[in-house]
Amino acid sequence: MSVRLKDFYADWCGPCKTQDPILEELESEYPDVSFEKVDVEENQDVANQYQVRSLPTLVVENDDGVVERFVGVTQREDIEDALSSANA
Repeated sequence: MSVRLKDFYADWCGPCKTQDPILEELESEYPDVSFEKVDVEENQDVANQYQVRSLPTLVVENDDGVVERFVGVTQREDIEDALSSANA
């Protein structure tokens, strides 16, 4: 099953910068997961499609659709749990 994590961010977003190191670590530890950064300033259509209203927003999805959505800076353990659920 294909698992993706979409990271909706903006360059001006302070909390997004706090989230980045966590996602970078996870990306190196989960090679089977596709990590996608979506700049909401440049991709408003995608942000609207996913109903992003606050930043950062993380969306974990698999072939069946959205598994989990996080708004605000999210702890590593919560993201890991969502990635495991998406892969089940």
